[in-house]
Amino acid sequence: MAKITLAVIVGNRDFFPDCLVTEGRDDVLALLKEMSIEPVILGENDTKLGAVETWEHAKRCAELFRANRERIAGILVTLPNFGDEKGVAETIKLSGLDVPVLVQAYPDRLDRLNVEYRRDAFCGKISVCNNLVQYGIPFSLSEFHTVHPHSKSFRQDLAEFVGVCRVVKGMRNARLGAIGARPTAFNTVRYSEKILQAAGISVSTIDLSELIGAANALSDKDSLVRAKLEEIRSYAGCGGVPEKSLSLMAKMGVVISDWMEQNDLDATAIQCWTAIQRNYGVNVCALMSIMSEKLMPSACEVDVTGAASMYALQLASGTPSALVDWNNNYGDDPNKCVLFHCGNWPKSLLVDPQMKPADILATSLGAQCTYGALAGRTPAGPMTFARITTDDPAGEILCYVGEGQFTDDPLDTFGACAVVEIPEMQELMQFICENGFEHHVAMNASRTARILAEAFETYLDWDVYHHQA
Repeated sequence: MAKITLAVIVGNRDFFPDCLVTEGRDDVLALLKEMSIEPVILGENDTKLGAVETWEHAKRCAELFRANRERIAGILVTLPNFGDEKGVAETIKLSGLDVPVLVQAYPDRLDRLNVEYRRDAFCGKISVCNNLVQYGIPFSLSEFHTVHPHSKSFRQDLAEFVGVCRVVKGMRNARLGAIGARPTAFNTVRYSEKILQAAGISVSTIDLSELIGAANALSDKDSLVRAKLEEIRSYAGCGGVPEKSLSLMAKMGVVISDWMEQNDLDATAIQCWTAIQRNYGVNVCALMSIMSEKLMPSACEVDVTGAASMYALQLASGTPSALVDWNNNYGDDPNKCVLFHCGNWPKSLLVDPQMKPADILATSLGAQCTYGALAGRTPAGPMTFARITTDDPAGEILCYVGEGQFTDDPLDTFGACAVVEIPEMQELMQFICENGFEHHVAMNASRTARILAEAFETYLDWDVYHHQA
């Protein structure tokens, strides 16, 4: 993931000790450097101590932020003392920045509540937040009301805030590709392009026949085809896969990559059931897996909002996501279920993935035209799930997010699969069904549900259900 840039506002009130402001500024800059975060901050000589207190300070700071607006993904407000409530709010308003804001306030020490060292940031943070609410500026808070920048708790706060910034910036400018038409049997993946566009998410479309035609026009000797073929061979075990099938995958991979590059696409959703098998002769699961592994998430069955869900999870975690079916109960355990798909999950979510025919499709179409699915099992570990959808009658975006655990419980099946344990899972299934969500969900091997919930609800203004036990 690219290095992120945060604007920094150091709050001050001049009747508090100057040494506290200098100390606080240095603490924050040291932390940002440690976490590889680029700061945009007033110089120590630009205003008194490089902090913001007066209207003139606010104007100078806002001007600096405006000059760097293309780089800035979020704003960190640090209060070494009470701070100036108007100075903080006016700086953000004047800057014109519409980015996430995190407010941090220093704790006082019981042995330093004298005039020389007291901070009163506990109180000042309330006043700053009061003004942000008055100015209509959304913001995020640290877990603890007052916290030192170098504490473990605040490091976690800041790491999560960076994730929020990535999600907000990424989703507001997301470019998704829809390849082919929605399979007619999958009404569940219908969505509104217009609602997505109103949220900043653009969708580019292309007919599957155009890509098939372009792929068929490529020669086996084409240098790009040969390079893609080597990538596929080295990606997963493909012993037993016919050479013709691998060549077809390579050619389709080249034309999809070219189309994505031409349109600056972040993610794709592909018609994979069953037009591409019947008309081209291969499954594209492995290609989708490769793209997702390279942080270009790809969803099946032209599930565009599923691709958006994968992308959001990727932005939050910095790791690949997969699109899965909520597929089977796991025996009689009410808090466990089986996740499944033909085999398009990124290989980092699978143990020793092997390329095979897509088992279910092969029963009706034959194995010869369904090679390309990855079979494997997700190992035990943390798991976050998310789903974005459009509520067309209401004209809004709905989401749910939550966390669970991949388990190593016994599972005898085929395809790409996982067993997951989710606290109060029956309540979650009730919510999904009652609110008309899709059977697909995006998953990621991380703990990022809080990041997504904060980004979706506080800054994107989407309707979010955060499933928590």
